[in-house]
Amino acid sequence: MKIIVDAMGGDNAPACNVKGALAAVKEYGVEVVLVGRGEDILRCLQEEGITDLPPGVEIAHAAQVVEMCDNPATAFKEKKDSSLTVGLNLLKNGDGDAFVSAGSTGALLSGATLLVKRVKGIRRAALAPVVPTGNGGAILIDCGANAECTAEYLLQFAFMGSYYAEHVLGRPEPRVGLLNIGAEESKGTDLQRETYGLLKQANDQGRIHFVGNVEARDAVFGAVDVIVADGYSGNIFLKALEGTGLFMTKEMKKMFKKNLLTKLAAVLVSGGIKDFKKRLDSREVGGTALLGISKPVIKAHGSSDDYAIQNAIRQAIKVSSSGIADDIAENISYMRLTKEPRV
Repeated sequence: MKIIVDAMGGDNAPACNVKGALAAVKEYGVEVVLVGRGEDILRCLQEEGITDLPPGVEIAHAAQVVEMCDNPATAFKEKKDSSLTVGLNLLKNGDGDAFVSAGSTGALLSGATLLVKRVKGIRRAALAPVVPTGNGGAILIDCGANAECTAEYLLQFAFMGSYYAEHVLGRPEPRVGLLNIGAEESKGTDLQRETYGLLKQANDQGRIHFVGNVEARDAVFGAVDVIVADGYSGNIFLKALEGTGLFMTKEMKKMFKKNLLTKLAAVLVSGGIKDFKKRLDSREVGGTALLGISKPVIKAHGSSDDYAIQNAIRQAIKVSSSGIADDIAENISYMRLTKEPRV
């Protein structure tokens, strides 16, 4: 399998991107194509003591870089020789099995949609991170790609999230919940109430396992495997969860440093603390799948270090091997309310 990596995307590029890719080649036996300024990539390799390209590593030169200040809707067009645009075109042309980038989310979403294209019939692609919950993690879809949604979008998110949870997380018959302000069917805005009816119908037809509305608190405790939300609500949920995790970690550190006895207690429970921090560490997941695109695209966090990039590549391998795009295409007739508009 060959993974295309945007070597220039992210706060720590290209050094961490190159280092993470090298680790992935060694750990997973995967091939990688590092896309970016060739001289910068070679310099990073030299800093790692590598003078010749190791087996399984290729370089695709791209002279430009999409910066965070660039217009995300047009950057991939205006900078046709950027690492992001070149990488997406490589994926489109079949020169790799998946694409990983820690660059601009908006530019990646726009580029993937217009270059690689959505699965035919999918209205909007969605970001679907795995968030830490009491049942070992749940898919949150969408977490920010689509601030304004229709009930049809959310219906499609539910199907895509369900396939992802089943094939990538290994959850048979994943429980799908609609993020809402209450568990009752009548709760929420018109959007949530209309979506509830569509998801219930899909459940009655045996297409997905819809368990109803889910409040944020219960979602965190592990009530569902897939959390369906519009991008606006989903992003607030995600950021609140991340902030809570950071706050708890900081407070625990202060508590255990209070005096000699608490420091001793910290030593006694150090294993549990490490496991807890690991569950909240976004680097462990590495990246967020952009579901609905015809080929696997993984968005790594902008601040990704080499370990996060390595795990983003691992995520790309899983998504590519899962066949999720085929599942979506085969079941698209159950996920659409109206015919595809003519172009």
